[in-house]
Amino acid sequence: MKALRWLIVVGLAVLALPAGWAAGPLGDFPSQAGIVRVVTVAEGLATPWSLGFLPDGWMIVTERPGRMRRISPEGVLSPPLLGIPEVHAEGQGGLLDVVPSPDFAKDRLIYFSFAQPTATGARSAVARGRLSPDASRLEDVQVIFAQREDPPGRHHFGARLVFARDGSLFITLGERNAHRTAAQDLDSHLGKVVRILPDGGVPADNPFVGRAGVRPEIWSYGHRNVQGAALHPVSGALWTDEHGPQGGDELNLDLPGRNYGWPVITFGREYVTGFQIGEGNARADVEAPRHQWTPSIAPSGLAFYTGDEFPAWRGSAFVGSLKFRYLARLTLKGADVNGEERLLAGLGVRIRDVRQGPDGRLYLVDESGGRVLRLEKAP
Repeated sequence: MKALRWLIVVGLAVLALPAGWAAGPLGDFPSQAGIVRVVTVAEGLATPWSLGFLPDGWMIVTERPGRMRRISPEGVLSPPLLGIPEVHAEGQGGLLDVVPSPDFAKDRLIYFSFAQPTATGARSAVARGRLSPDASRLEDVQVIFAQREDPPGRHHFGARLVFARDGSLFITLGERNAHRTAAQDLDSHLGKVVRILPDGGVPADNPFVGRAGVRPEIWSYGHRNVQGAALHPVSGALWTDEHGPQGGDELNLDLPGRNYGWPVITFGREYVTGFQIGEGNARADVEAPRHQWTPSIAPSGLAFYTGDEFPAWRGSAFVGSLKFRYLARLTLKGADVNGEERLLAGLGVRIRDVRQGPDGRLYLVDESGGRVLRLEKAP
């Protein structure tokens, strides 16, 4: 009877826990920097995609079905924010990246990307809205950018957002899978990285401004499906990672006006036949990747580490692997990758996003487990 009463008490206590209650340590894992402890920050999310940090210590997270929530410093999930527009939540589409404004403390603006449904299909779009004083909704939501093309389909929306140091906004745009050749078409938004002003305008110093027949928003082209993007902490340059097909995932230093090859120059091959795609894997006028993965790891979020928790990691780039379920740490010498360490392979989660928090620790979005995780030094 005592055992039964104990089980009842424990069960009632579990039921009384708030939504998103953090479950604590998941385990310790080896690394070249020492033992890494993985801790659950929050759980109970439905296919989370991206994470951002607010000045008051709360976090904001997107769920691909179309919800955005806040996470308290204690790991408690808020109800879904009101004011989120309808999303095309099919396949890889839905509510995707989220980035607070660089001036959030003053303007309270939240920028987010999503697959926007249209009469003929869907397109990658970016909107911004102001977090209400009670933090329950986004107000004055407006779409500031949308792809010209809106084909049917469920794949390759891209949709990572990165604010540059000058306040402009980078947006990564997939080629929607069935339209791969459009990645080389400069009159198309498919397969591009674009750069806009925070209100949706076009920066005057974009590389193709004023060129006839070219979309002025374009920053770079020849991309397949960029799923990670971050600024280098020293140079401020944009780096991206993107999915190849069968092989040929890439880490790129994303430079203005450059061609990154897809689908003409690639290390990838066709899924079914294994045949070579395009002309080969190098050409003089195509920017070569700084690192490539064959076989494909399905790279996701990208972050550069500058924190104090793991000094040996400073300057490294971190990329999640959706396919093999590990966290890649890439060491750089200048603009070249000179080493890779594969972390957390035994954890077995699909890492959708990687972010460095204000506390100098790494935070991961676990898509498969519906959790936000944090990496710490094991005591």
